[in-house]
Order: sequence, then structure tokens, then C-alpha cells
Amino acid sequence: MANREYPIDDIRARFPALQRTHGELTVAYLDGPGGSQVVREAMDAMYAYMAKGGANLHGPFPSSMETEEMILDARTAVAGMFGAKPHEVAFGANMTTIAFALARALSREWREGDEIIVTELDHRANVDSWISAAEDRGVTVRWLTVDPGNLTLNVDELDRLLTGRTKLVAVGLASNAVGTINDVAAISRKAKQAGAIVAVDSVHAAPHMYINRDEIGADVLLCSAYKFFGPHVGIAVIREELFERIRPYKLRPAPEYTPDKLETGTQNHEGIAAIRPAIEFIADLGNGNDLAERVRTGFAAIEGHENRLAESIRAALADIGGIRLYQAASDVPKTPTIAFRAEGWEPKEFCRRMSEQFGVFVADGDFYASTLAAKLGILERGGWIRAGLAPYNTEEEIGRFIEGVRRLMGR
Repeated sequence: MANREYPIDDIRARFPALQRTHGELTVAYLDGPGGSQVVREAMDAMYAYMAKGGANLHGPFPSSMETEEMILDARTAVAGMFGAKPHEVAFGANMTTIAFALARALSREWREGDEIIVTELDHRANVDSWISAAEDRGVTVRWLTVDPGNLTLNVDELDRLLTGRTKLVAVGLASNAVGTINDVAAISRKAKQAGAIVAVDSVHAAPHMYINRDEIGADVLLCSAYKFFGPHVGIAVIREELFERIRPYKLRPAPEYTPDKLETGTQNHEGIAAIRPAIEFIADLGNGNDLAERVRTGFAAIEGHENRLAESIRAALADIGGIRLYQAASDVPKTPTIAFRAEGWEPKEFCRRMSEQFGVFVADGDFYASTLAAKLGILERGGWIRAGLAPYNTEEEIGRFIEGVRRLMGR
């Protein structure tokens, strides 16, 4: 039964890309985990910034000062979204680039014999960035393993892995491949007791759930605006005392103060201009007296809609012969991301046929969660087929996807 209170028609009207057709069908974008579609207001903000004349920073003329004001406004919006302070927010090319820059900066404090912890469930951006720095510094890398049956982290292993030499624990808030939401708050508590920094990859989680930086105990929170209805801009939210301490690699004349000291080179100003409108889209679905409360309640509406549709998909796929779902148990919270394999099909060909015959865009591959894919024995077999939801997806699109799977499986 449809949720009459969720304004799906109004939401869809704000996304121009949803008008696209493929063949005779309106496209159903179920590839949201790879990047959401962009809300119209974010597009308008990019155009408006460029149309009135952009400029670089620190100039004594209007376009330069307006750029600085716009960047501060974007930082303020991000801070409101994640429960941080504007000067704790830095921008960059993408999450991966920022993660490598941060790893290089933080590792200047590491010494041979120190240790870091990464996980088998994570996207490799929150693994290889830290491992590369550890290798350069002679630091030991320890792995928090995943239960291949339940697709959850073996968090109890931290009692053994954490030592007085542990400098950092890197963990994803949610798996971009299979959707498992990790209990990062519990992981953070254990890490903090050992004196370790906690770096959280929230790229996949950020479009689907309310995230308060302090509630989950993150010292570093990384995400990307293109996953939550904006353009390609990487975002780092870094706890003030840590941000003040780190020494990023940068040009000598560049600022020494936060957050600018992490932002090497000229930033994507038009992209940054679109961040607040993307966040405001989420806030528009909620209510409250400030941005943080509107974002929190907006996500509650999004979660209700997305999770309802996701459960419909999971239940339907479980009843189709030849489909193997990769998901945690029903009592484990998950994003609306469904990974599966189809017997007799190469994942890429399955996705191509879904696109050509049904106008449904779903993705295939390991999605850079290659450690997990290897542990499950599918890395060399094309990985998963992944369907992921966004606030603008509809029951009709879900029904079309399910019918497409049934027909491709001969059911």
C-alpha cells in the first residue's frame, strides 16, 4: 500500500533526470549507490554561481568575496547536516582523494611498530588510503574480519586487535555493496578507550540516514555530495582538535589554518555552491526549527519510503528460483541496497538486459568492496548485481524491476 503522506510526485518533479526515456520506457534509476541523480535546485545553484561571475579567493572585489561567503554557507550547511562546526568541514575532489591526503597527513605522527585497523567490509577507499600510509611508515595493518555468512563485522575481535599502539581505526558506516549498517558507535567506544583515531566512511550511508558525527564517535567523517543529490564534491568533517593538529602536505604559501589547510589548489566552486541546495532537499522533507532538526526528520521520511520499497524487493527476490541474495539477517539494519547473483547469468549481461528490455538501470561489479567479494568467492566471477534505492524511486519502478528479474530468470 502506498504511503499517502510521502510526496513522491513532488519529489520526482525536482529531478530533471527522471524524465529520461530508454526505448519506450521512462528510466528507472536503481543505481543510486553509485551516485544519485541531482536535484534541480543544485543544478540551478551551479549555473547561478557561474553566470554571475566566479572568482578565486582572497580578492578585494565582489565576485571573490561572494565566493568566500558561498563556501562558508556550504560549510555551515554540511555542519548542520552532521552536527559539526563550519570550520571542521573541508572540501576536495572526492572522498578517495581526501582520504589519501588525510592518511598522508596523519601518518606523519606514526612510527614504526604502530598499528592501524581496517575492515574486510569496507570500500577500498577507506582501506588502501590508510594501508598505503602505513606501508610508508612501517606501521602494522590489522584487519577486522567480516562474517561471510551474516555479512556483519566481527566487532568482538576489536578486544584482541586494539592495543596501546593502535593509532587509527577505519570503518564504514554502511557497506556500499551489501547495505549492512555497522554499529560504528560501539566500534568508536572501543577505539577511543585504546586512544585511537576513528575514521568513518559515510559515503554510502549519507543519502539514506541521519548521521550525527558525535553520536557515532567519528573523528574523521568522509562523504561525497554526489551521493546525496548534489555534484561531485568530496567532504571531510574533522574534529576540531584533530584538525588543528594535523599537518597536511601543501604548498608553502597556502593557509595554515583550518579548514583551508587541507584544501589544496583551487576548489570546485560551482560544485560547492550546489551543496546547500542538495542538503535543503533532504530538509524540505522534514520539519523543525533549524536545519539539523529538519534534516533529521527529513531522513526519517526518506528511510520510511526507501525501506518499505527495499523490503518489497528483498521479499520478491527471495521467492525467485536461481536468485541468491547477499544480505545480513533481518534483525541487522541495512540501507536500501540489495546485492544478488542470478544463476546462469554474468552480472554485466544481466544488467544490460534489464536496461534494454525493462528500462531499469542496475549495476554490476565488486563496487570497490573487493575484499568482501574475494572472501565470498565472487570477485573473479563478475561480483554482484546491485539494486539501490533513492527517495525518488517509486512502486511502479520496483514492480518493473521485480518483473524484469522474474522474466530473465524464466519465472
